[in-house]
Amino acid sequence: MNTKRTVEATILGAFLCMGLIILGYLLSSGAVRIKGMDRTVTVKGLAEREVQANIAIWPLKFNEANNDLNQLYSEIQRKSELIIDFLKKNGFSDDEISISQPAILDRQVQGYGDASKFKFRFTASTTITVYTEKVFNVIESMKKVVELGKQGIAISGQDYQNRSEFLFTDLNRIKPEMIEEATKNARKSATKFAKDSNSKLGKIKKASQGQFSIRNRDSSTPHIKKVRVVSTIEYYLSD
Repeated sequence: MNTKRTVEATILGAFLCMGLIILGYLLSSGAVRIKGMDRTVTVKGLAEREVQANIAIWPLKFNEANNDLNQLYSEIQRKSELIIDFLKKNGFSDDEISISQPAILDRQVQGYGDASKFKFRFTASTTITVYTEKVFNVIESMKKVVELGKQGIAISGQDYQNRSEFLFTDLNRIKPEMIEEATKNARKSATKFAKDSNSKLGKIKKASQGQFSIRNRDSSTPHIKKVRVVSTIEYYLSD
């Protein structure tokens, strides 16, 4: 009986010892794998595109002065009609043209010192704005504004509130392609890093897509935009 129990204990002990050896191997192997998972590389991928603006906003502002308020309004109306006629001849329709309410200034009422020093009591400014998808029509028409000058209409220089704008509003159309390009460029950088460090590139650990930016390519061609996005991606590395 004692001999039988001794054999059973020996067998049990052998199994326990083997189990501990296997468990130790698995834990050791798992620790190595976990440690390997901690090795990562973070890279950035850039994508840029040059695109044409698809919306143009073109304000044409002119000023007028007179001592007679009725004559002032009549002159504003006359010049506004000439500007609208000019715009229509250059391909713009009524729904692309809007006229602001004239801003009238009475120097006498406003208390600008001695009103007699001013040649005209009343001054007015009016802005006629073109909002259109015909971007190149706007660019070409801007070159012809001298025609309005020949009719006695002086278009004011552009200030902050009345400057021409060219917009690109079709970003969703090119977003997927640009994100794909940025991701590919990031992977190229990560692959080169892995190769230089005698490692293998693994799966993506995490990724973040940067914000898209749209800027003028340069100050001379505001209708040409540069679209830019930078993606940041972290990859696992392995031996």
